[in-house]
Amino acid sequence: MAKKSKQYQEAAKLVDRDKAYDVTEAVDLVKKMDFAKFDATVEVAFKLNVDTKQADQQLRGAVVLPNGTGKEQTVIVFAKGDKAKEAEAAGADFVGEADLVAKIQDGWLDFDVAIATPDMMAQVGRLGRVLGPKGLMPNPKTGTVTMDVAKAVSDSKAGKVTYRTDRDGNVHVPVGKASFDTDKLVGNFKTIEDTIVKARPASVRGTFIQNLVVTSTFTPAVRVDLASF
Repeated sequence: MAKKSKQYQEAAKLVDRDKAYDVTEAVDLVKKMDFAKFDATVEVAFKLNVDTKQADQQLRGAVVLPNGTGKEQTVIVFAKGDKAKEAEAAGADFVGEADLVAKIQDGWLDFDVAIATPDMMAQVGRLGRVLGPKGLMPNPKTGTVTMDVAKAVSDSKAGKVTYRTDRDGNVHVPVGKASFDTDKLVGNFKTIEDTIVKARPASVRGTFIQNLVVTSTFTPAVRVDLASF
């Protein structure tokens, strides 16, 4: 195991490992511990009581954070005709058809979100092996395969984040930057928590959220008391 830096070790002394903190207190503590020389990302992580081998217990979706992510999103759209014009008017950074597919096949991946109209998916599907592993493949569950490209672009620019369970039932979601005011981070955090709770599969029995922590790029994780929401 890699040795933790002195800064990390000092930060860790501020965390009571046996305590579940109030959500506001937890966010404040993460901000206090942050020692990155850049504006670090603050992230929340859920441990869910789900069996991801069961299709109906695999969570995947998207939500627009009320206070944004603090990151400028480069958005591309696969569309043609009027839909391409709508995407451009909404602020998409790149819009195209076969030409955009070819550009990505040649190795270009300088974007954060890919959106496509349903009629373009036959062409976009060729990019599955490239975009899939990077989480960039357009998908109806995250609202990125849609005829309403203007809304999809606007949402992505406004701070839409996606969430998905990994094979161990964990969900990691960014909620902003360490420079955000605590109330803005808490507001985003509560939006994510509410979204995850509402996405609970009907087949799940027992406690759904088994553990919840908040952290930033380099800081130790801080456990959050679910009763504080």
